[in-house]
Amino acid sequence: MNPKPTYVLGISCYYHDSSATLLKDGQIVSAAQEERFTRIKHDTSFPINAIAYCFESERITIKDVKHVAFYEKPFLKFERLLHQHLTTFPWGFQTFLQAMPSWVRYKLRVTKTIRKKLKFGGAIAFIPHHLAHAASTFLPSPFKDAAIVTADGVGEWATTTIGKGSGNSVELIHELQFPHSLGLLYSTITAYLGFSVNNSEYKVMGLSAYGNLDKDTNHYYRKLLSIFDIKNDGSYRLKLEFFKYHYSDRMPSLRLCQLLGGPVRKKESEITKRHKDIAAALQLVLEEVMNGLLEEAYRQTGCENVVLAGGVALNSVYNGKILKNTKFKNLWIQPDAGDGGTSMGAALYLYNCILNHKRNYVLENIYLGPSYSDAYIEHFLSESGIKYSKFKGQKDLSEKVAKLIFENKIIGWFQGRMEWGPRALGARSILANPTNTGMQNILNTKVKLREEFRPFAPVVPYEDANTYFICDKPIPDAADFMLMVYPAREKYKKIIPAVVHQDGTGRLQTVKKRLNPLYYQTIKEFEKLSGMPIIINTSLNVRGEPMVCSPEDAYRCMMGTEIDYMVMGHFLVGRSDNMKDAFDIRDSHEVMD
Repeated sequence: MNPKPTYVLGISCYYHDSSATLLKDGQIVSAAQEERFTRIKHDTSFPINAIAYCFESERITIKDVKHVAFYEKPFLKFERLLHQHLTTFPWGFQTFLQAMPSWVRYKLRVTKTIRKKLKFGGAIAFIPHHLAHAASTFLPSPFKDAAIVTADGVGEWATTTIGKGSGNSVELIHELQFPHSLGLLYSTITAYLGFSVNNSEYKVMGLSAYGNLDKDTNHYYRKLLSIFDIKNDGSYRLKLEFFKYHYSDRMPSLRLCQLLGGPVRKKESEITKRHKDIAAALQLVLEEVMNGLLEEAYRQTGCENVVLAGGVALNSVYNGKILKNTKFKNLWIQPDAGDGGTSMGAALYLYNCILNHKRNYVLENIYLGPSYSDAYIEHFLSESGIKYSKFKGQKDLSEKVAKLIFENKIIGWFQGRMEWGPRALGARSILANPTNTGMQNILNTKVKLREEFRPFAPVVPYEDANTYFICDKPIPDAADFMLMVYPAREKYKKIIPAVVHQDGTGRLQTVKKRLNPLYYQTIKEFEKLSGMPIIINTSLNVRGEPMVCSPEDAYRCMMGTEIDYMVMGHFLVGRSDNMKDAFDIRDSHEVMD
C-alpha cells in the first residue's frame, strides 16, 4: 500500500501579486496568481481562487494538506511599520492612520483567516519574506550549492540579502534594512517619471534603452549616484532627504525633483529626452550597485553558481550582463521573482528546510496553472454561438498558425496549462511576425493599447538563440523564463526589427522542444516560410488587465482588440467571422496603467 502523499500549501497575499503553490512530496504540482481568476491586476487579496485551483488540480481537499506556509512574518512587519512612523512623526501620521484599518482587519489576522476560509486545523509556518525569496530561487534551482542574492522594495525589515544555499540548507548571511532599498529607489524614479509603482518598473527598464547609456556623458547618472553611499563590501545607504516613501504615500521628495531638474512627470504626458536619460541613468546605477552586491556574494560564498529573487531580479536588462561582469559561471532566477513567487519559496522552505526532506525537484516546466480540455473549449464555443474551425492534429495546427503569422496576422495563442509568473511563455501569448517593420507599432496601438516605446520579445528555439543573439554560453535557463536580455547580432537586426529594441537588444524567450513541443514546432514551421526561427511573443492581455486564464477571457480579449485569430486548443476562431457579436473592451473597462 502506497503511503499517503505529503501536501504542502504555500500562500502569499496582502501586499501585491497574491498567489498559491501546492507541493506533493516536494514536487511543485500547481501554482498560480490570484489575479488570473479575479481579473484584478496585481490582486492583493487572500488567494482563495488560486488555492481552490491548486486543490482541484490534484483532486484533493484541505483535509489532505498537512502543512501551510505563509510568505512573511506579519507581526515583525507591523513592528517595522510602527517604528518607521514613530521615528518620522508627525510627517507620517496621516499615512499611518490610512494603513491601520487593513492591518487591523486582516493583515494581523492571517492565522484566523487561514483557519476560517480554508478550515485548516494544522500548524502554519510563517517564513520571513526574504528567506521565502531565497528559498524560491535556490531550492527549485538545478544547483547543489549557490550564492543567493535577493533584492526588492522591503519585506519585514530586509530589503537586500546575501545568502548561501547548500543541499537542503538556505542561509542568509547579510542583509540591508529599510529604508535603504534598491527596489524602492527604482520605484521612486518610476513614480518620478509618471508611471505607477509596483506595476510599471519594467516600463522604466524598457524606456532606458532610449536614453543615453554612456556614464561619462549622462549627467543624471552622477546625480543619482550622489544619493548613494556605497561601501566596499557592496552594501549601501541612501540619502533619505531625497525620498518620502518612509513617511508618505508619495515617493520623490522636492529635493529629488530639484536634483533631477524638474517636477514629477504628469501621467500620460509627453516623454522627453530628459525622461529617457533619467531612466537610462537609473538602469546604470542599478547595475553598478548590483555588481557590487554580487561581487561580495562571490567573496562570501566562494560559489560559482548564483541564484536571484526579489523584484529587482526581474530586471532582465541587467540579468543578461551578470555572467559577463562577475566571477560567477552559472545563473538561475526564479521565474516569478517578485512577491508572487514567495508562496513557492515558503512551501519549499517548509518542506526541504524545516521538515528536512531532501530536494527532489528542479523547476523547468513552468506550466503550472489551469488548463482546459478540447471538450470544454468546444462546448464554450458552441454554446456561445461562436464560429470556429477545428484542426486535424498538431502538425496541421502548427503549419496553419505559422502561415497566418507569415501573412502578418496577429494570433492569440491559448494552449495547455497557464504559465507561472508574470511573463507569457507560450501558453497565454500573442504571436506575430518579427520581420514586419511596423508590427511593434501595430501591436502597441491596436492590440496592447499601450505606450509606443514598449518592446516585444523574440521567442526562439534554444539551439538557435546564439545564432541570432550574443548570449552567454551555455545560455542560462532563466532565458526560458524571458528573464535575459542579449544583444542581437548585427547581421540580423534589420531582418527582425520588431523584436530588436532601441539599443540593439532583445528580451529572449528560449524554447526547448521537450518542454513545449507544439510551441517549438510552430516556430520551426514559421522558419520554413520566413527563414527565421523567431516569432514575436507578448502576453495575451490588454493594458490594465492580467493575462487571460480561461477560454472566455481569451475570446473576450480578441473581440475587444484587433487580434485576428485565436487558437484555443485545436480550435481556430477568427475575429472577422464573429464581428456581429464583438464589443470593445475599452468601452466596458477603464483603461488603466
